[in-house]
Amino acid sequence: MRKIQVQAIEEAVYELFLQANYSIEPGIEKAITEAVEQETSDAGRFVLKQLSENYRIARTEKMAICQDTGASMVFMDIGQEVYLEGELPETAVNRGVRRAYTEGFLRKSMVKDPLFDRTNTGDNTPAILYTRIVEGDRISLSVAAKGFGCENMSRTKMLVPGDGIDGVKDFILETIRIAGPNTCPPSLVGVGIGGTIDYAAMLSKRALLRPVGDTHPDARYAQLEQELLEKANQLGIGPGGYGGKMTALAVKIESYPTHIASIPVCVTMCCHASRHASRVL
Repeated sequence: MRKIQVQAIEEAVYELFLQANYSIEPGIEKAITEAVEQETSDAGRFVLKQLSENYRIARTEKMAICQDTGASMVFMDIGQEVYLEGELPETAVNRGVRRAYTEGFLRKSMVKDPLFDRTNTGDNTPAILYTRIVEGDRISLSVAAKGFGCENMSRTKMLVPGDGIDGVKDFILETIRIAGPNTCPPSLVGVGIGGTIDYAAMLSKRALLRPVGDTHPDARYAQLEQELLEKANQLGIGPGGYGGKMTALAVKIESYPTHIASIPVCVTMCCHASRHASRVL
């Protein structure tokens, strides 16, 4: 059994949200640079070059990559051999978020109630927290600052087995097409397939934590990701929605077993600024 002070979670969350909002994942920056060479549209190339410059300024000046610094999402995998000492982990997570968004001059976007009291909470809490108990004596933390212009274009659908893989492909590509310029393309597309309606949504968020350049360990899903990316980039939406080839940088899929009667599918759209960071305690 390994003892970990809950205070360490607060410190990690604080530092990770600053990192995520100031420094884009190197894989995304590399993909944007490569996209300039592949883009066929002059307007599209201009947008991509502006994005690269924006990343550079944000990183060097410690400024937010985007004005929408997102909802604070935290994925916490706790090893079963860990003994947490101190207050509730959720309390520490929210305090870390509060410090990062206040001290880091990041926009606070959370409201107290979705319907009856849309008053800003003033510190971007509460965080959206997902926890799992896993093997080992470590805590793995991944944070994501999820912007909501693209979140608003995300969709979920309960397909039936008769829809098959073609139905899944059509729904994913339809979602990207409908989103159009509203996701600040080139987009990253997270897809969750299986489980239940809510579990598919969670899987789609986890999918966005994967590096842009990685390959799915299951060759079938790796091939599907590549096929969907190629077809997305034939839609003609292009960078910033100005037309062109580079509509998406990546399509990432996570799957889970499901009921015999259904194929739950969730597509979470994310802008080029897919801001996330991870650490192991």
